[in-house]
Amino acid sequence: MSGLCRILGMGPGDPELITLKAVRLLAQADVVAWFAACGRPGHARVIADAHIPETAREVRFDYPFTTGVSVDDPRYLVEMTAFYDRCAQSLAEELDQGLQVALLCEGDPFLYGSAMYLFDRLSPGHRCEIVPGISGMSGCWSAAHLPMVHGDDVLSVLPATLDEESLSHWLSRGDAHVIMKLGRNFAKVRTVLHRCGRHEKAIYVERGTQAGQVCLPLDQAPEKAPYFSMVLVPGRRRVR
Repeated sequence: MSGLCRILGMGPGDPELITLKAVRLLAQADVVAWFAACGRPGHARVIADAHIPETAREVRFDYPFTTGVSVDDPRYLVEMTAFYDRCAQSLAEELDQGLQVALLCEGDPFLYGSAMYLFDRLSPGHRCEIVPGISGMSGCWSAAHLPMVHGDDVLSVLPATLDEESLSHWLSRGDAHVIMKLGRNFAKVRTVLHRCGRHEKAIYVERGTQAGQVCLPLDQAPEKAPYFSMVLVPGRRRVR
């Protein structure tokens, strides 16, 4: 009998924000897998630490690179595709033995989660179950005490990796915005928000719900932003 791959959302960082369902299913796993940058412990693994069964075998997937190669570099697609192929094959071998696999993913698995790429490869031939998690963005706007959308406000979620023209285009179309994947794109995001006149109400959140959390107005934010950071631009705040 084929095993079952459960892709478990681990939430934004605070271990108390893991769902009861994710904790229950994690306890049943024969194999626990997660992604990590080389030399780092793996964010999802850190969040799940207290709930990983002692009997489970752990499988770590080290990204070939994180910020070292631009998404525009031809090598990025080739090497990341090969990486996800290898990861999926590794889990497929476990599933073919009838084992229960838990694949951990920070935030929600289907919102910019690496686990999506393994789901795409595994789901045609293996049973998969998805357990949603509290997203990083909802963790951040809650940490910042920032109501984001009211009434018929339109919310957009923008990757900071977009070029300046594309960012400007989307910022001019919606009411509220979440800008993710800051890192080395932060200076560009600042420039565009100022150009669009959306900087005054923008809030910078770093490591939302985690130890070392920082919430600041954009103009008071540090010059550099780590991976786990985002900018929140609230909507119109109409009468309510």
